[in-house]
Amino acid sequence: MTNIREIAAIDFETANEKFSSACSLGIAIVKDYEIIKTRYWLMKPPEPYFRPFNVRLHGINEEIVEKKPEFYRIWPSVRKHLDGRIVIAHNAMFDISVLKSLLNIYQIDYPDIIYACTVNLARKVWAGLENYKLNTISEFLKIDFKHHNACEDARACATIAIEAAKKLNVSDFLDLFSKTETDLKKMERDCLEICQH
Repeated sequence: MTNIREIAAIDFETANEKFSSACSLGIAIVKDYEIIKTRYWLMKPPEPYFRPFNVRLHGINEEIVEKKPEFYRIWPSVRKHLDGRIVIAHNAMFDISVLKSLLNIYQIDYPDIIYACTVNLARKVWAGLENYKLNTISEFLKIDFKHHNACEDARACATIAIEAAKKLNVSDFLDLFSKTETDLKKMERDCLEICQH
């Protein structure tokens, strides 16, 4: 059963243009409008290719993750932080697709997850911004963070949801998504395309 007072904000960084090339993951857990925990993992992608563009963004390269665990080894710990919570991400289509791709590659059963996108949420709550990129909204909300660090991005994403809930004075996160008509989607199997972050 999903706890409507708790959310788990997630963010992946990838080694290249493939969804499956995740090299880091950050999670921020929110309870009653406060971030109560953050977690950060570096991981070795299934394929070792790091595209220079991606390395310039997040600063992670093959050498840094060479001795880090692959995703399937950290998944039990990651799953504990997602189970029973609404999962959010900034541009959720990307992050959920990364998660799906990794689960598919390692033949891991999908967890029972519902998720929402804070890009869509922010558009409803703060109409008229120049754009809805994570750094733009964070600057608008005076959120101090290091962009493209997965843990920092997850924390910024969580803070956007918290600030939206406070602005609309809602009773819980389900009420927030309902009031803003932000879709809650169930993570299900589908076709994945190669995508650029």
